Amino acid sequence: MTDLLMKKYLSIAAAGLLALGCTGGLKTATYTDDQAMPLAEGRADSLLLSISLEYPVKGADEAVLGNITANILSTAFDLEEEPGTVEETALRYEENLKDEYFNENGDLFPDRPAEEGGILSWEDRINGYFSGRWRHYTTYMVEYYNFRGGAHGIGTLTPIVFDTRTGDVVAEEDFFAEGYAAPVGALIRAGLADALDHNEEDLDALFEPDLVGPNGTYEVGKDGVTWYYQPYEIGPYYLGVISVSLSWKDLKPYLR
Repeated sequence: MTDLLMKKYLSIAAAGLLALGCTGGLKTATYTDDQAMPLAEGRADSLLLSISLEYPVKGADEAVLGNITANILSTAFDLEEEPGTVEETALRYEENLKDEYFNENGDLFPDRPAEEGGILSWEDRINGYFSGRWRHYTTYMVEYYNFRGGAHGIGTLTPIVFDTRTGDVVAEEDFFAEGYAAPVGALIRAGLADALDHNEEDLDALFEPDLVGPNGTYEVGKDGVTWYYQPYEIGPYYLGVISVSLSWKDLKPYLR
C-alpha cells in the first residue's frame, strides 16, 4: 500500500460525539463526525465529511426505537442491507467513502499543479433531525449535500414520516384516503406560486407545472403537510429544493 493510501486514515476529526435531546416525547441522542482528509501532504485537495444524525434512545418501546433508528440509517446512508448500530453504520459509510475517494483520485494529483489545489476535492454532508409532529406521526428530515467536482454539488431534503406507535414508515398513500392524488395535486399546483414567491421567471422555468402533484416525499407538522421536490425533479438546478405546504384545513377531506 502506498504512503498516500496509508495517510487516508489520518485526519483532523471530531468523531462519534453524542449529544442528548428531546423531541415530541422521544429522548434523542445525536451522532456527529466532522473530518477533513487531505489527498496528499501540502495540497488543498481533500475529502470533507460531516455527519450529524439525531436518533431516538428513550420514550418508546425498544422495538419501536430500533425500527425508527434502522429506517433513519437506511435513508441517511442509502443502504440496501440491514444497518448495524448508529456508530457502526456511520463508520462503515465513512470507510467506504474514504476508499472510493483515495482510490479514484490518488493517482491523479501528481499530474495536477499545486496551484490547482481543490480541483480533486469531494464533500459529503449528512444532517438528520426530527422536524415535525402531528398526532401520532412524526417526521424525520435528512439533508444531504454531495460534491464530486465540477461546477456545483447537489443538495437534497428527504423527509421520513413515522408512526410513533410502531416505528413504521408511513407511505403517502397510507396517510391519505383513496383518490387523494388528483384533488391534492390541484392544491399543490395552486401553491407553487406561493412556494416560488410569485416570481414569474422561476414559475416559467418549471418543467411541466401542470403535471406537478404528490410525489411521496412529504413532511407532516403542526400546521399541515409539506411536499419536497429535489433539484431537477420539477425545475432547473438553480431553483434548488422546492417545497409546497398545505394546511390541515385544506387537506382534511383527503385524510384517512
